[in-house]
Amino acid sequence: MGTLSLEKENILANGVIRMKFIAIILMISAIVFSGISPYKSTMRHVIKTEDGSKTESNIRGKNEAPLLLNVVLKRKYLDGEVSEETVKETIWALEDFWAKYEAWQLVDMDEEKLVFEMVVDDISPLLKLNGFFGITEDGTLSIFNGTPDQADIIQSFFQIDIKKLEGNKQLQLKKGIPVKTKEIYTEVLETMKQYSLEKQNEKKPK
Repeated sequence: MGTLSLEKENILANGVIRMKFIAIILMISAIVFSGISPYKSTMRHVIKTEDGSKTESNIRGKNEAPLLLNVVLKRKYLDGEVSEETVKETIWALEDFWAKYEAWQLVDMDEEKLVFEMVVDDISPLLKLNGFFGITEDGTLSIFNGTPDQADIIQSFFQIDIKKLEGNKQLQLKKGIPVKTKEIYTEVLETMKQYSLEKQNEKKPK
């Protein structure tokens, strides 16, 4: 029941966001069509012909313009990093606009911008470029921007029982293990979990 309720809430929330978006578009359209907008061009819509091809068609007049909006694209990666990109979109038809961002989740909007979000099933470009697994002085497994001796921590995980860790693994973590791929990221985390203090405490008899 809980899962179904959550799904219904998400559907309703998405519907409200889309309705809000349409209301904003209509409001902006009214401004554009009233001649207040500084943008002047011929407004065209892409339409399908009988043979299935597409063509452009004038729908109003020479003084009408497309909708111009800022679109913010947020990407969330497995390691917690969030990248943000802003693009300027010229919207001729809502159908084409939604199709372009079909894989994205609309999370916020106002009269000036739309904010889309995507969860990326991969590590961030920063980790691939310069990320290293290592341990802090208190034995916390962490990812550093550069080698661990630079002490620039990107992400922290759990404390490791150093005494239980094999000598070669200790040496690797002190030098830094490069995080080049999602597979390395996942493998190191899974391997080190067995040495976490929390895991060791669970094994102790009560």
